[in-house]
Amino acid sequence: MKTSLLVACLLVLSDGVAGQASRNDVVIDEIMADPLGAVRRPDKLPESEFIELKNRSLRSVNLIGWRVSDASGTAFINSNFILQPDSFVIITSNGAVAALSVFGATLGVANFPSLDNNGEWISLRSKEGNLIHAVEYHQSWYQDAVKMEGGWTLEMIDPGNACTGMSNWKASIHTRGGTPGTRNSVYGTNTDVLPPALSGAFAPDSMSIILHFDEPLDSVSAVNPANYFVSDGPGFPQAATALAPLFNKILLRLNPYLQSGKLYTVRVKAVKDCSGTEIGAMNEVRVGLARLADSGDVVINELLFNPKPGGFDYVEVYNRSNHTLDLKDLSIANRAANRMISSLRQLSADNRLLFPGDYLVATENAVMVKDQYHTKNPEAFAELKGMPSYPDDKGIVVLLNSMGKRIDEVAYDEKWHFKLIANNEGVALERIDFNKASQDANNWFSAATDAGYGTPTYQNSQFKAAEQVQGAVSLGSRIFSPDNDGFDDFVTVNYRFTEPGYVCNITIFDVNGIPVRYLTRNAICGLTGYFRWDGLDEKSRKLNLGMYIMLAEVFNLKGKSKKVKEVVTLAGRLR
Repeated sequence: MKTSLLVACLLVLSDGVAGQASRNDVVIDEIMADPLGAVRRPDKLPESEFIELKNRSLRSVNLIGWRVSDASGTAFINSNFILQPDSFVIITSNGAVAALSVFGATLGVANFPSLDNNGEWISLRSKEGNLIHAVEYHQSWYQDAVKMEGGWTLEMIDPGNACTGMSNWKASIHTRGGTPGTRNSVYGTNTDVLPPALSGAFAPDSMSIILHFDEPLDSVSAVNPANYFVSDGPGFPQAATALAPLFNKILLRLNPYLQSGKLYTVRVKAVKDCSGTEIGAMNEVRVGLARLADSGDVVINELLFNPKPGGFDYVEVYNRSNHTLDLKDLSIANRAANRMISSLRQLSADNRLLFPGDYLVATENAVMVKDQYHTKNPEAFAELKGMPSYPDDKGIVVLLNSMGKRIDEVAYDEKWHFKLIANNEGVALERIDFNKASQDANNWFSAATDAGYGTPTYQNSQFKAAEQVQGAVSLGSRIFSPDNDGFDDFVTVNYRFTEPGYVCNITIFDVNGIPVRYLTRNAICGLTGYFRWDGLDEKSRKLNLGMYIMLAEVFNLKGKSKKVKEVVTLAGRLR
């Protein structure tokens, strides 16, 4: 009788009824999201997705009734399993138990979440429904371009620092690609000394703001309304709520409310992360009420469709409007052979604001783009789960809003590149003027050599603001140097007419009066526009440095005509 009573008491204690697990007592400390790696190794782990749990507390925990969830579903642990202190268990699908159990204790569950290769959030809750641990991993956490392609696990470095994100995770360094059932190969002390950073904000309505932080927060400091202030009217919020499962988002309730068309600044103080480190300089963000993008609000601004070896395509867009827009309402696509919209990719699965004058770069692999090009704003990336196909020679990039309305479109051609570039690989095409037509080949040019052949997230090296042309026809500059350095790489012949219907012929002559380039013949002009000369002759050969004469002849069917002759200097660098 006494023996039976003792066993019963021990079961109760180990079951967790007498002492329920608290937040981070048990943590998700290894994730196999993409087991199908391209590299084949003889001792490679089974090609099955799994997560590993570690009990970092001092008491045993019965996992029956616990649940593992992602954004699409929940799997319940239906087995009586006692997870001892400082021990591990592998959680996987029922079909993968046999293959993984050779590495350690393994539990199979029905409806095991299908883990996204590029990242998603996973949460662990006790049978009482209490959140024990959650992590939102990303492909960039591998910190290894080869291993992120699959066949390797993500391992937590320091289980004692379970709240931290990327800085506490990296790809396994074990030869088989992971360490299920045992201590992680990257295990070590990794104290969180970095303060939390305020990374963004969104206003779902005029009465509330959701703040995004780069890591989970301490619950006490995070819910104090006095730690937040909204400029230009709202002031201190009425309430602040930490949002599960990651607790890296804070919902602010406002009174007075936000006004449409107005930008606000949110400032945060005294908020701490899980390790008790207080927020520092990264404590301020802009916010405003977003509206749905309309045609021309956002333009396609830079294209990389023929990347360097190991590189990735990217599409940069620019908000040229006066409105705050939501990236969740924007998608890029291409056109199939039948001209139908195809391969639609949403720029953000979450609400994310694009303010007037902001750039945003969409790519499949932001880490590689940042590695191969200088980026002045590393946060201005949208990492997509696969880009639409943009061929190396020619293709079509389409930007649409959530209602399917076309916002901008470019049918690009590799022939738009600077003619003297021998190899276009890794060279981005840049838009010259936000306000000129997207489909005008003269409004695109190769990114400058000095800019590294691409300017993702900031002003293009070939950017040129619209000029106010004086008279009928004039030169944008009288000296240019087509060396692809991003400074006066071409000369523009600008026109402005008071009525439509003009036709233009432009010829370039050398100093001996010999024509070297027929820039345009019988071109139908609009009211305003321009033509561009890149310093090449009729056969796309580089001309000698020196002075040239531009002769423009314009006329219309009413008999009005005019000739304009200007001298332009083709310059170059001293060698």
